[in-house]
Amino acid sequence: MTKQVAVILAGCGVYDGSEIYETTLTLLRLDQLGIGYRCFAPDIEQHHVVNHLTQEVVEGEQRNVLLESARLARGEISPLSELVANDFDAVIVPGGFGVAKNLSDFASASDNMQVLEALKEALTGFHQEAKPIGLMCISPVLVPRLLDEGIAVTVGNDPAVSGAISAMGGLHRTCSVEDIVVDFEHRVVTTPAYMLATRISEAATGIFKLVDRIAEMMD
Repeated sequence: MTKQVAVILAGCGVYDGSEIYETTLTLLRLDQLGIGYRCFAPDIEQHHVVNHLTQEVVEGEQRNVLLESARLARGEISPLSELVANDFDAVIVPGGFGVAKNLSDFASASDNMQVLEALKEALTGFHQEAKPIGLMCISPVLVPRLLDEGIAVTVGNDPAVSGAISAMGGLHRTCSVEDIVVDFEHRVVTTPAYMLATRISEAATGIFKLVDRIAEMMD
């Protein structure tokens, strides 16, 4: 496997970490295409822990984002602080509320959000070197703060999130669950995934398109 992609995770589980289906579909498609990958996550405490059966916050419990992300990566994962853009050809960030709670504070701050500094440091190299960057579900909301203003992205058609992207100087494009938005100038690819998906097959179509386009852009 000559090409290598970094995949950045934010925990394990849609409500307080990375979305499991989105992450798995991303890794599956990379493997199907013969592209190597390495997962990374910040070694920090989660914003909070959510009971995924009741969707309620579990009071008094704390978990580590890196340790939780290791569940998704079958233990093959490194701290985000060790991610070096020069070692990879592209980077992909799956969605899930961990993006809005652990990688940033978007869930509480909306367009006043701050992004985790370690994430910004990690992705700056990819952006500066014009290496492809893929984001899905809620993670495209990070782009105006992470990379630059004026980059076209999509979260589907959610008015609140797209409005926040616009308020931060981003460009939002309405998109169906099975499609992607590509900003060729900045080499950023986004898809709505579970911002719109009602079935795993719907999410898979858009995510596979995103990974396929990232692969094309690495050539």
